Amino acid sequence: MTTTLKQQLQEDLTAAIRARDDLRSGTIRLTLAAITKEEVAGKTARVLSDAEVLQVITREAKKRREAAEAFDQGGRPESADRERAEGVVLAAYLPKQLSDEELTAIVAEAVAEAKAGGAEGPRAMGAVMKIVNPKVSGLAEGGRVAAAVKSALAG
Repeated sequence: MTTTLKQQLQEDLTAAIRARDDLRSGTIRLTLAAITKEEVAGKTARVLSDAEVLQVITREAKKRREAAEAFDQGGRPESADRERAEGVVLAAYLPKQLSDEELTAIVAEAVAEAKAGGAEGPRAMGAVMKIVNPKVSGLAEGGRVAAAVKSALAG
């Protein structure tokens, strides 16, 4: 039987607690809490799929990045460092992000496909995003994807 991502997180939490690794245990504990919150949201409780757990982890990692930037701007480097360290812990559970070159290649392919389908001008952005998003889901952040599409359409 394969372990799910949630089970892996729970096992890693136990190991982190035993190793007295406060950073890892705290980060994983908060992530598991976010997963549980997501599971009980809505009318009926449900168990999240690995893909949904991955979305929660991605969202948590993004929160850490944004918090680190806010702490940097607020002149609190020690808090920013902690947020970045938590982001590194979460990154271990995420698929490897696409490099800029890989993302650019996928976007260029999608732009060609959208233009072949008749999409032009501002409307092309939506058409290209519809083609690109399924291909890069979980592998590149939305802001990076949108920026790559904009630059490909402008160029």
